[in-house]
Amino acid sequence: MLNAKLSINRVNKMAASLKRITQALAFKINYSLNAQTWSRHFVATHRLCNEESVNDNEEPKKKESTKIARPIIDVETSIKYVNSEAFVKGYGDKPVWFHYRRNHKGQIPPRTRKNCIRNGHIDTASPCPICRDEYLVLDSKNSKLLEQFISPYTGEILDSRQTGLCQKQHKKLLVEILKAWDRGEVEATIPFRTYNYDDYKS
Repeated sequence: MLNAKLSINRVNKMAASLKRITQALAFKINYSLNAQTWSRHFVATHRLCNEESVNDNEEPKKKESTKIARPIIDVETSIKYVNSEAFVKGYGDKPVWFHYRRNHKGQIPPRTRKNCIRNGHIDTASPCPICRDEYLVLDSKNSKLLEQFISPYTGEILDSRQTGLCQKQHKKLLVEILKAWDRGEVEATIPFRTYNYDDYKS
């Protein structure tokens, strides 16, 4: 019995010393962290403690999403909106992408994001000019909207780095403009080149 008590006391002393060592190491590590990392560590620890305090029998309640699903607008409504006074008051006589600004490093703008909408919700704080306004629908019938993405000088489709459209909307824009050109709903301007034939005479 005496030997068993001595062994138990030794085990307890070893456990206590190991606990003190781990606490000292944890204090040194936490002390070396900066304020931002420490606050994140504190919040994560607090969240884990709250999750552990929930009883095993009770299922934690799922947080309901507060985001409102983006409505789907048909083409006819979009055409009426583009030709309405509300559109003129909102955008004026400038294209819909004119006042849009992107935040990026350096002078050369990088490639735009792949998509602004995920699972029916806007997933970014600065969506592109088409994704932010649900009444702007890219379609071959909506010729007035498509013409704003065609250069009046060269007749070419403007690049997404200039308009700020996400890659998904830009690909859709290319398809719809080609459809409109094929159906004659948007005028396809071909640049007229003049040549000085005196340069080719021998």
